[in-house]
Amino acid sequence: MDNLYRIVLADNHWLFRRVVKYFIDKMPGIKVVGEAGDGVEMLNLVNDMDPDMAILDITMPHLNGLETARAIEDKHPDVKVLMLTHHNDNAYLQRAISAGAKGYVLKQNADRDLFPAISTIRQGRVWYPQSF
Repeated sequence: MDNLYRIVLADNHWLFRRVVKYFIDKMPGIKVVGEAGDGVEMLNLVNDMDPDMAILDITMPHLNGLETARAIEDKHPDVKVLMLTHHNDNAYLQRAISAGAKGYVLKQNADRDLFPAISTIRQGRVWYPQSF
């Protein structure tokens, strides 16, 4: 039985994706198995890869992260969604929760919050910023 926790990652900035992937892949038992530059690509990855988690930016072309999260929640409710965004705004947080996101990490706090958020969501709980 494979206990590897599989993550797909979507952000329209490829360098940011690569840095996040590099650090996530260093976590034991966790691996980024696919990357996308927009929401449409992410939905195709989720369909093809059957991941445990999808990490999404909100601001992406073709299909934004909130729309993508909603589509994942509708078609793949077992895939946990974590928003990784620069939007430090309660309205975006509420929209992310409504779209089915189980977590919300601000990019400016990713060095501190990303790994605990992934672990918390993996355990079946939610992770939202304390500042909201």
